[in-house]
Amino acid sequence: MNTLLSTLSASVSELKKNPSQLIDQANGEAIAILNHNKPTAYLVPASRYEEIMEAIDDQHLAKLIKQRAKEKNKAIEVCQKSLKKAF
Repeated sequence: MNTLLSTLSASVSELKKNPSQLIDQANGEAIAILNHNKPTAYLVPASRYEEIMEAIDDQHLAKLIKQRAKEKNKAIEVCQKSLKKAF
């Protein structure tokens, strides 16, 4: 059994007939696209997709921060005076 991750759904045939109308009727919600009553794709508004990609990017950055925090003991402290002399 396939779980739908959207409250809205449409068949591939409906999508082919009038995709713009389908998008308008969804009012910004994702639409599960069904083929033989099984979800095959999700039609997601561009703004929502951008939010999803931002969240994924944030997760990657959080993971990187945690990894680098573990390496903090390897860091070399630099004082302000030595930086001024270098430039």
